[in-house]
Amino acid sequence: MIQYPRPQFGDPTVDVQTVKMAYGPVSVRAPKFDTEITPRENFRRAIARKSPMWYPNALTDKITIDANEAILKPVRGMQLHADFMTAATDDHEFKDWFNTDWTWVRSAGGAMLTPGTQLLDDITNWEKIVKFPMLSEWGFAEKSALFMKETHDPAKAVSYDMGRGVTERLVSIMGGYTDSMEALLVEPEAVRDFFEAYTGFMIEFFDKMNSLYPIDIITVHDDWGTERDTFFSEKVMETLVYEPTKRLIDHIKSIDVFVEWHTCGNITRFMPYLIDLEVDILQIQRRAVDVPMMKEKYGDKIGFCTMPEGVDLTKPIVREEYVAAVGRTVDMYAPGGGCYLLMFNDDPKIVWDACSEAYCRSREIYDQGK
Repeated sequence: MIQYPRPQFGDPTVDVQTVKMAYGPVSVRAPKFDTEITPRENFRRAIARKSPMWYPNALTDKITIDANEAILKPVRGMQLHADFMTAATDDHEFKDWFNTDWTWVRSAGGAMLTPGTQLLDDITNWEKIVKFPMLSEWGFAEKSALFMKETHDPAKAVSYDMGRGVTERLVSIMGGYTDSMEALLVEPEAVRDFFEAYTGFMIEFFDKMNSLYPIDIITVHDDWGTERDTFFSEKVMETLVYEPTKRLIDHIKSIDVFVEWHTCGNITRFMPYLIDLEVDILQIQRRAVDVPMMKEKYGDKIGFCTMPEGVDLTKPIVREEYVAAVGRTVDMYAPGGGCYLLMFNDDPKIVWDACSEAYCRSREIYDQGK
């Protein structure tokens, strides 16, 4: 095996790049390797399983634009999505662009529907109550001009997080899972009509963003389960959720943009559908789903966004253990392509050593033709 020397932290002879952590304003320094192809090309090769040269690292190889980052300012007191770029030190409330109420929960690191909020209590009335955002109001073009001037690096892949899929949007307008899951069963025709209308809006939204940014990857969030099992059955998937989801994915992929699907919970029973939907990358909960098994079983058909295996983010991070976990992750997921690495850590030395290990170890693997 060819050995790639891991560059040492602080070595003045090593090229350095400043990169922004995902889902926050923090920036760190990482090694910048002299590569034969750009990180963007390598990212696209990896997702397509076409001979990547190293294991893509979201921190160094792509620029992620969170949903709310694409607007200049709130519109009529509403923001597009949770504002991950604001360092939220306290719980706070906000309205998203469908006028639904959310609470940022610091301990959870995310936003939850504000208890008691309900935009709609009867899905058959959705056409009277639900107001789809007017894209012309949101300053997308002005914000993209700033991005292209100040942030864009053509050597790196660009991903945009579009926010909620059909079931998450249903949950948000109906105030939670109880009423929304009941609607799936009791009023399927009204739900189907809403899903079709919302999917049309999401396609229009994608077309707008794709016209303004050089997008390589689109992320959509549609949580389909608890950590025990899915929220709904295969029948509901087949009769209500699958068709509009397929329509959106097919449209995105027809323009040579990859689709990353975020879905929390134990969605094991839905894997055949996700493969048929032609999702490129899955973001799924490691503690709820046996991702290594899925990589082994389905890795030639679908890819995975992977975090360092065995790292407990609720405990203090030990550098040697974190770097070893990155190495294990590369060993498990790099062969055959289709996957990439996502890290959450802002310790300068840990980040440096983890990025070095991910790059060098994967070069050694791919040089062997794995």
